[in-house]
Amino acid sequence: CFVFFLLLQAVNGDVSYSFQEEMKRGSLIGNIAKDLNLDSSKLFARNARVDAAGNRKRYCDISLSTGDLIVADRIDREGLCGEKLSCVIKRDLVLENPLELHPFSLHIQDINDNSPQFKEELINIEIRESADRGARFVIEEAHDADVGQNSVQQYSLEKNDNFILAVNGNTIELVLDKELDREKQQEINLLLTALDGGSPQRSGTVVIHVTVLDANDNVPVFSQAVYKASLPENSPLDTVVVTVSATDADEGVNGEVTYEFGHVSEDVKKVFSIDRKNGKIKVKGAIDFETVATYDLRIKAKDGLGLSSYTKVTVDVTDVNDNIPVIYVKSLANPIPENVSPGTEVGIINVQDADSDNNQQVLCSIQQTAPFKLVPSIKNYYSLVTTGHLDRELVSDYNITITATDEGSPPLSSSKTVQLSVADINDNPPVFEEQSYSAYVAENNQPGSTLCSVTARDPDWRQNGTVIYSLLAGEVNGAPVSSYLSVNGDTGVIHAVRSFDYEQLRSFKVHVMARDNGSPPLSSNVTVSVFISDVNDNSPQVLYPAPEGNSFMTELVPKAAHGGSLVSKVIAVDADSGQNAWLSYHIVKSTDPGLFTIGVHSGEIRTQRDISESDSMKQNLIVAVKDNGQPSLSATCSMYLLISDNLAEVPELKDISYDEKNSKLTSYLIIALVSVSTFFLTFIIIILGVRFCRRRKPRLLFDGAVAIPSAYLPPNYADVDGTGTLRSTYNYDAYLTTGSRTSDFKFVTSYNDNTLPADQTLRKSPTDFAEAFGDCDDSPEV
Repeated sequence: CFVFFLLLQAVNGDVSYSFQEEMKRGSLIGNIAKDLNLDSSKLFARNARVDAAGNRKRYCDISLSTGDLIVADRIDREGLCGEKLSCVIKRDLVLENPLELHPFSLHIQDINDNSPQFKEELINIEIRESADRGARFVIEEAHDADVGQNSVQQYSLEKNDNFILAVNGNTIELVLDKELDREKQQEINLLLTALDGGSPQRSGTVVIHVTVLDANDNVPVFSQAVYKASLPENSPLDTVVVTVSATDADEGVNGEVTYEFGHVSEDVKKVFSIDRKNGKIKVKGAIDFETVATYDLRIKAKDGLGLSSYTKVTVDVTDVNDNIPVIYVKSLANPIPENVSPGTEVGIINVQDADSDNNQQVLCSIQQTAPFKLVPSIKNYYSLVTTGHLDRELVSDYNITITATDEGSPPLSSSKTVQLSVADINDNPPVFEEQSYSAYVAENNQPGSTLCSVTARDPDWRQNGTVIYSLLAGEVNGAPVSSYLSVNGDTGVIHAVRSFDYEQLRSFKVHVMARDNGSPPLSSNVTVSVFISDVNDNSPQVLYPAPEGNSFMTELVPKAAHGGSLVSKVIAVDADSGQNAWLSYHIVKSTDPGLFTIGVHSGEIRTQRDISESDSMKQNLIVAVKDNGQPSLSATCSMYLLISDNLAEVPELKDISYDEKNSKLTSYLIIALVSVSTFFLTFIIIILGVRFCRRRKPRLLFDGAVAIPSAYLPPNYADVDGTGTLRSTYNYDAYLTTGSRTSDFKFVTSYNDNTLPADQTLRKSPTDFAEAFGDCDDSPEV
């Protein structure tokens, strides 16, 4: 098996180094980087190392700076290879990124560090004196642990009178050169020296003690020159390996044969024993194929008088599947970035099985649930590669169980769990919990108040998952969005920067960005809609009658007005909205409480009953306009009514004037009234005719329409039918104002529900007043 491996590697062109045993640690063997055409500057980055199968010693190592192969442990050739002539150690040079495996061989050269040794210090031989000249007596050879030229090369025998030495290969014989004479010399001591061929030369000696006896001329003869046996490893103790047998043609004591080990190592004596009488060789110790595959035993057979012969027993240990595969993690990238592409190598696995043949063949696999697989590489190496995309947010750690099973019978297997962590990559932008956010805030809020909060989640880890909030640049009503809102960068809480006014701004939208702290950072946006709700902070505003000032409004009520007749209408608006703008009208004070009533929602002033002669001509109404807010706000106005068919019946028009008098204006009014008095009778007739035709629709002095100045309306008001405070369309009679330097004549015509015309206000001078009315006998007092 070993020779086969040696030849295979030789064919593949392995790098080989030859050097002597017992070199000091750190001694240079050779520059393997140069011999393999490797870049020595990349050895460290590629984690170059010498690898040995299983737990065997490496004996050498590589310098990562120079690429030199150096001695790492004591190398004893005799301990490694025993008596083998060729001592070769095979090791692998492993490099990563990418994975490379370069086998190389170390040829250990023997040095002469062992002297020849005989098994015994004293060899006893008994020779009968009847032995013939030329008789040969085999002497066990000396053993030298060295090999080749350093092993035993020659023997020399101390000069004596009776014996010479004959050497033929490993056979050493003591040759009787002169007959013995027991009567002259019963014992002879000979010094045998064994010399090796090393430099310096080493030697070993043994004393041969010859006892001269009577004749014993037959040596034991083994039945086989070589015995061969096969022994399964792990055989139990006392298992018979083989039985050797030798016979001696002599009789009696000279024919009694005993057996013993010849020159064998102490390790062999610990494993095997031999029965001196029957020659059975039994198992004495543990048999391990992985330690020693073949034993060569030298067996000695000796008769009763010391004649001996030798035979060889070869014991081949057969392999039993008694070693489980061993999994070694040679390299592992941990943690793995989650953005690695499928097929990326993340680890190198080595599997060793100390058995042989099929028992050594190993299949390696991992569970199918993990996105990894084992790819066979060089020899018994596997690459652990990814098979799909990794996502730390789904699985952050993998416990990969690697199972190795050999092909023995029964098969043996082992498992090893490798833990791999997935390193986070910033591959997920923050995601808001909602598609959009809405915030509701009442107007007149305090600056700095909280409107709402936005929340975004980022499944990444640490800084990649840290979310920071900010407002995107933009404008609201021409102003930067930052002047309206602010957002807490850590919590996402949105605060108001200013106080909002519903009447100016009802809603607006801003964009909030959530950004993580990764590199590069990822972000997402969300829209936040801010809705401002109305607060009852605006009192109703009376548009008609006009607020009190330097002039006042007066309307004429015909004496013939029946109950329910429309006299006038109070028009008011409220800048608020909703129920805060729902207005109600109430008469809080009047000259005659039972004469007039006002529509709660319309503001229309109507008579409650028919006008009687006893009713006062001058009627003053104070109307309160209230909204429906909480708390309710209100405004009041005064309405001046004259019960008369014409101005001539007014006894004292000046009584309802403002306190500010002007005599010049009064004079103009008198002249105006006199000038139109000539037309008064005709005018009365016309009025009576109109009243007769439209009895249920009282008309006043002039046929026209009330004009509400546009300045009274807020700029953001437009009334739609049925939705605002201007609820109905009506025709109104003319009314006259007095008491100011310029009198206002305002005419009421039909108007639609959506607009209030502002271009029908006629500014009348006292002269115009006189021209319109003509001369009148009952001129108003001015």
